[in-house]
Amino acid sequence: MDALLAYLALVNVATFALFCVDKARAARGAWRIPERVLLGCSAAGGALGGLVGMRLAHHKARKHLFYLGVPAMLVAQAALLAWLFQR
Repeated sequence: MDALLAYLALVNVATFALFCVDKARAARGAWRIPERVLLGCSAAGGALGGLVGMRLAHHKARKHLFYLGVPAMLVAQAALLAWLFQR
């Protein structure tokens, strides 16, 4: 279980960083991180980091796939984590 929590901490920090880096690149007009990477990292356990990144960086907050999808992923991940801890 410790390994799972370490993984979740790492993937959430990385996902948060990706959202923030992508926002900074968007402001500069530089090369962007693909949306599939941002959503993939969120789906891989980083939904909390993605949601915090969306809120703090004000990034991707108007795109339906993000403002609906990332919170839905967070709910699913929280439910799975709660189920795992009850076992």
